Amino acid sequence: MKKALIAMSGGVDSSVAAMLMREQGYECIGVTMRLHENWNAGGSSGNTCCSVSDAEDAASVAARLGMPHYVFDYTEAFRIQVMDRFAQAYLAGRTPNPCIDCNRFLKFELLYERAKALGCETVVTGHYARILFNEKERRYELRKGLDAAKDQSYVLYMLTQEQLKSISFPLGEYTKARVRELAKCHGFINARKRDSQDICFVPDGRYADFIERYTGRRVPEGNFVDEEGRVLGRHKGIFHYTVGQRRGLGIPAAVPYYVKAIRADTNEVVLAQREAVRSLMLVVHSFNWVSIPKPDGELRAMARVRYRQEEKPAAVRCLAEDRVMVRFDEPQAAVAPGQALVLYAGDVVLGGGTIGKTCPACRFPQDTERSDHAFF
Repeated sequence: MKKALIAMSGGVDSSVAAMLMREQGYECIGVTMRLHENWNAGGSSGNTCCSVSDAEDAASVAARLGMPHYVFDYTEAFRIQVMDRFAQAYLAGRTPNPCIDCNRFLKFELLYERAKALGCETVVTGHYARILFNEKERRYELRKGLDAAKDQSYVLYMLTQEQLKSISFPLGEYTKARVRELAKCHGFINARKRDSQDICFVPDGRYADFIERYTGRRVPEGNFVDEEGRVLGRHKGIFHYTVGQRRGLGIPAAVPYYVKAIRADTNEVVLAQREAVRSLMLVVHSFNWVSIPKPDGELRAMARVRYRQEEKPAAVRCLAEDRVMVRFDEPQAAVAPGQALVLYAGDVVLGGGTIGKTCPACRFPQDTERSDHAFF
């Protein structure tokens, strides 16, 4: 009998994923990852995950399905690979997505290794995404989940062909409503449990407070400046802001200001009017081509720069190493360095990476082998 490791968060999605794999005839082992010290805070808030009560819910479901369940401590790896990176990004004026780092370094690296040690052929999670094998190209394809409202392919672009071969996303063919129905039918304790909404280690959403506590560094105030460097007022600390933000600036103006850039080196937040916060071109670093080989020449694709944003048409050209340059057909608002850009062709994820520099330029440079600093 084939064996599967089920990553069980205690939520309804991973619970139903476990049930579906059992129905497919797999011998399943449930694993809950202890990731951070919120574990010791008692019950779950309902907006996050990874508490003791979440582990208890996972154990309850595993027992109901007749499968073993284990809790493994990954707090040190999570601190280094996720929390440290999160804090460092904000200190540098970027806007990170810690869920992507958690997937990259924890769920699909360390848990992948754990699965092999336990003799499991596949790692199973409750993500709403699909993996299909393209017979013609002889490659695995990462695709969107069929429930467009719950699709999570955006945070999975970092997967490799080797990983796709050994991962299962059984919920990719289901809607969230159907998943809850299945959980209720099987008597799962978490059938009505709310989805987690916040970053698990910042459950109150107050990122600046977390960074001050985590790093022991006081968030210094600084200047709001316009594009010419003129001082417009004082800000509370760069951690409080992200590119495209309008609310909470406290700068009176006839036409609203938006955050255009965050300069960590000078502790300045650059403000501009709405049209000036749009970007036509950007460079993406650490790009991973997940479903197709790295292309030659220019490629047309649909690009997404935020988790729930609609994809927009763009031209893509590979630069040296693992960087790509993306030119949108129309300028895009609030493109934040540090966030992910993910490319799609229909429901297929072509690849993705981390947004670096942005630019209002309108055409590709001729020499794409030069440093991207030369383009901006």
